[in-house]
Amino acid sequence: MDRSVAATCGGFLLASVLLLGGRVGDRASAPGVMDSWSVQAAGEFVYVSGVVGRRPGSQELPEGIEAQVRQALENVRAALRSEGLDLSHVVSSNVFLSDARNFQAMNEVYRTHFPNDPPTRATVEADLPVPGALVQLTMVAARREVSRRVITPGGMQRPGLPYSWGILAGNTLFIAGATSRNPATYQPEGGDVASQTRRVMQNIGNVLDAADMDYGDVVGCKVFLSDARDFRAMSEVYSSFFPAPRPARATVRARLMNPTFRTEVQCVAVNDPSRQAVVAGGGASPTGPFSPAIQVGDRLFLAGTLGRGPDGYARGDAEAQARQTLDNILATLRAAEMSFDNVVDVAVWITDIRTARAVEQIVREAVPNRPITIVGSALMSTAALVEIMMTAER
Repeated sequence: MDRSVAATCGGFLLASVLLLGGRVGDRASAPGVMDSWSVQAAGEFVYVSGVVGRRPGSQELPEGIEAQVRQALENVRAALRSEGLDLSHVVSSNVFLSDARNFQAMNEVYRTHFPNDPPTRATVEADLPVPGALVQLTMVAARREVSRRVITPGGMQRPGLPYSWGILAGNTLFIAGATSRNPATYQPEGGDVASQTRRVMQNIGNVLDAADMDYGDVVGCKVFLSDARDFRAMSEVYSSFFPAPRPARATVRARLMNPTFRTEVQCVAVNDPSRQAVVAGGGASPTGPFSPAIQVGDRLFLAGTLGRGPDGYARGDAEAQARQTLDNILATLRAAEMSFDNVVDVAVWITDIRTARAVEQIVREAVPNRPITIVGSALMSTAALVEIMMTAER
């Protein structure tokens, strides 16, 4: 169907390093995300992806969620150090847990690493590609010279969990995964997916307003649904908040951290009047619930893309769908006069985690040594096996 995003900014020289247990490797011998994590520096932002709690210099995972979260965050710290940054520069985070019951224990450790003005965050349960891993982290950090402001809207209670509602870094606003919470009390609000989506979008609007932006500035969103059958109802309400062309989007099914919630939406907005939709083949500006890609200046935020070709999906073949997905993405990149060489961040969802290694190898043929996050989750089409979302910079 579709899916999300991290952001980058500026027109600086692109540099890439791959870390294995804290050591810098070269392109020829660089392992994949199942073996290590990777770092990509692009313009004003640095991306860290595929981080699990392995001890430096080994493939060993410590026992227990607390130990793995602690080690994973230390691994992020080491990765950022290679770019002259530390955890205080992180502006956005995605936490993937293998078991939602570990949410509280994860938060206790996570909070100690971000005691003040924590990054925005979305946390969901997903299948992880590394056997024995209980947590996987993906983070975006802003460079030291980038202005950074925590956004706490008036009338919205500060989150009771270790994340910020929004962080404005330069002209880019990172918005935390929004759920159906009463803004004044932070308490969950139930109801069907339509009413919850309306509350979610209103909360996102409050964050945008506090940053002097509006829904028309949003460039990309990730939507997590607890039940794929809610997709149509969610999409109708979601779409009503955005003017066309709407943001790029990815939507996947995931277990959320509170059983009351039916959906969680995480967005990125950019204050840039050059914002425009990009369509492969130079087609008309899209009027649907999401755009294939949104371009702002030198940055391109691509929607979650599926492996549907002229003859439909390759049934039961994740590798064939991955190749078709990459072909579809390349067509959109070319419409923006870019290529895979411009890609700075990659998110991959697969329905069967056992295909992670094969799908990763195919993706890495197209975008070697780029930060890749791979997790397992159900997609919105029962025929789809792979969904890929990218961010690129000219």
